[in-house]
Amino acid sequence: MIATILRQAPKDRRGTVAAWRQISDILAQRGNQLGDDDIRRSFHALAVLRPEVPEKVRRECAQAIARHGRFAPLVAFYANDVPAVSTAMLRRARLSEVDWLAMLPATAATARSILAGRDDLPVSVRRALASLGAGSVALPQPEIAVEEAPPPVEIVVEQPAAVADAIPSQISELVRRIDKYQSARAQPAARAPRTDFLFETGADGLICWVDGITRGAAIGLSIAESALGGEPGADGAAAGAFRQRAEIINARMILEGAASESGEWRFSALPWFDPATGQFRGYRGSARRPQQSEIPYGRPAAVESGDSIRQLIHELRSPLNAISGFSQIISGQMFGPVSATYRAMAETIVADAAAVQAIIDDLETAARAVSAPPPEPGPSEIADIDAVMAQVQGDLSSLLAEQHVDMSISRVGGPFLARANDANSRRMIGRLLTALVDISEPGATLVGQLVTEPGHDDMLQLRVVRPLAIRFATAADLLDPGYSPEGEAPGAAILSLGFSLRLVDSLARGAGGRLDIGHNALTLHLPSANPRADTELGIQQSE
Repeated sequence: MIATILRQAPKDRRGTVAAWRQISDILAQRGNQLGDDDIRRSFHALAVLRPEVPEKVRRECAQAIARHGRFAPLVAFYANDVPAVSTAMLRRARLSEVDWLAMLPATAATARSILAGRDDLPVSVRRALASLGAGSVALPQPEIAVEEAPPPVEIVVEQPAAVADAIPSQISELVRRIDKYQSARAQPAARAPRTDFLFETGADGLICWVDGITRGAAIGLSIAESALGGEPGADGAAAGAFRQRAEIINARMILEGAASESGEWRFSALPWFDPATGQFRGYRGSARRPQQSEIPYGRPAAVESGDSIRQLIHELRSPLNAISGFSQIISGQMFGPVSATYRAMAETIVADAAAVQAIIDDLETAARAVSAPPPEPGPSEIADIDAVMAQVQGDLSSLLAEQHVDMSISRVGGPFLARANDANSRRMIGRLLTALVDISEPGATLVGQLVTEPGHDDMLQLRVVRPLAIRFATAADLLDPGYSPEGEAPGAAILSLGFSLRLVDSLARGAGGRLDIGHNALTLHLPSANPRADTELGIQQSE
């Protein structure tokens, strides 16, 4: 039957709609029984027909198919349609756990956001959504009125294609900028300058893969739109070639990040297309540093990155305070009665805003620690790490219960006095332990030691055994700001593990310590304020 339908070319709009519905319905009901060639030809036909089929018809087909369709490629095809069609399919589709996991990488951020709002997906699927980052954070969505389903026929489409949104959301752009700035701060200053790198974009022009530079420096930038005013991105020549699907030759690109990666680049790229369907997939290319003759004379020096991150923090705080303030007004019913549902949503927003505010404070503290040498601590800058540990463990009690994880931090030696600010000590230790709890398996025990050794009185050490999820991860992976191991809990989505460890190391170095990544454990070193053994011996002898 499918071969007969595919042989008949629609003669008018009515025939186009009928062909769309028939092919969709067959794929939904018997897609798993068709041969590879029939499936490929069917999706190719749907891809050709889709621009001619009204959105209302595609949405109605999605609603009807989602009730009985079990063919994952068809669900993925509709998932990458416009938001109204994608929502109609993804809010009702029923797939196996294996099919969901195979489909997620082929969905755009909008589709993942819709799925993140469902509470009936398997745990492994929800973890996979969380690991995909900010694009998977779902806002509450209103119910869509379900209209009468049209005759049996539904949607289906080509092989899953990783088609991203045409315009990145403000939240995605914000996360990209935070990741980029933290990556820039955390890179070793002595690293040799980069001279070239490879990259790949999606069909929307957003860079989705790089090799040769840190991911945070380029991932998320667009070559489809020209960047203005020295902002990171590509020039107008690249944007014009992208619209024509033409070859890009020696276009200009600006990056921000570490000194070895920031600044001006020249890149060339070629478009590539799906060999089966002919669908445009994006660009693949390479970038290099410009030659001296390609740089205009008298170009002003780049703005100090420390000023940039302080400006970013200022830009973040104002809207965040406004959001938090309005949410507190709603939850407190200051302007009149509010339903319990909206009060609960407002209280959630207030809690999330407080978490983001803590992250902003951490970024600001880390920026100050890196941009200026730490001052000599005075008598008041001594923290009792034993007391700090007890406070942090108490603060984490609810998270430990939620994750079904135990924590056992023993004390070896003592006292545990460190030359560090008390608030910064809580921040360092809290971030470190929270990140490790987030990646620990339910039923596991996070084991560690707080140590002062007689032969190493200059440093206190907090050693924590690596959880199973990162048992074999390299130090380079663990300190990559974008690194998130499989199985990371949803609570870790705001700051990835690599981001958190970079932050802890930056704060520790600002206090004169460091974070060591060992084969079996992570060790936080802080300068000791305990009396030295030789000093005590001298006092005793003088007496």
